[in-house]
Amino acid sequence: MNTNNPFSLVPALALALAAAGGSVAAQENAPPNPLLTRPGWEIGGQISRYKYEEPASPGFGGMNLKGDRVGIVGAYTITAANRVFTRIDGRVSYGSLKYSSGGTGTMDDVPDWTGEIRAVIGRDYLLGGGDYSLSPYAGLGYRYLYDDLRGYSSTGAAGYQRYSQYVYIPLGLTARVRAGERWMLAPTVEYDVFLSGRQRSQLSDTGLGLPDVTNDQDSGYGYRAYLMLENGKWAFGPWLSYWKVKDSNVVSIGGGLGVMEPENWTREYGVEFRYRF
Repeated sequence: MNTNNPFSLVPALALALAAAGGSVAAQENAPPNPLLTRPGWEIGGQISRYKYEEPASPGFGGMNLKGDRVGIVGAYTITAANRVFTRIDGRVSYGSLKYSSGGTGTMDDVPDWTGEIRAVIGRDYLLGGGDYSLSPYAGLGYRYLYDDLRGYSSTGAAGYQRYSQYVYIPLGLTARVRAGERWMLAPTVEYDVFLSGRQRSQLSDTGLGLPDVTNDQDSGYGYRAYLMLENGKWAFGPWLSYWKVKDSNVVSIGGGLGVMEPENWTREYGVEFRYRF
């Protein structure tokens, strides 16, 4: 090559630019790092076993609702170059449950719906020389529950519709660890800070002349855990969710009577799968 002739540098420069362009294209087309939170849409389903219980106490025989559920889940995630991610996720779940109470008997096939939506922000941290990652996150969540106890129990007690709402702060951590050439093990643990709750009992459904009542709840907590296996666009694994909420305030319904939503807990566990695109 003649370095005294500037035009003789053109072929070399063209080769260098082509190589650089090829390198950038390879980076842009490189598959996503499986240790990092994946951007885009997710959709999937879940099956679970559910139990809601109000423990027995003096003057109250206790009650529970339990049974199998099926649901759909979805999420949308945005990631940034600094490994910060934001995600909106939600689920809708349905179960035909069995009601049982120490004081009012039993009832079968109680329709029960749960809806939940959350928005979180977090960041991925690559650790161990790129062998695993940790992704802490925090956000705001809303949970809605409806069950329809209208009708009569085995003892002739009249039931009514119930509506429950929780607002909470999810604080969680996801870890991702390589579990083979294509598989990732992705456990998640989360603590849910209970901010407020509201319980509406539509007592007018009983036909006994009672008014509808709304109780406020201000104390409780929740937690959940997942153990997901991820392989490219697919993810699946077991999960567990738990809530415990303290006694609500007491609302007067006249005649010296008051209505309170008693302390209760909810446990749900099952299997979930997701497809990511």
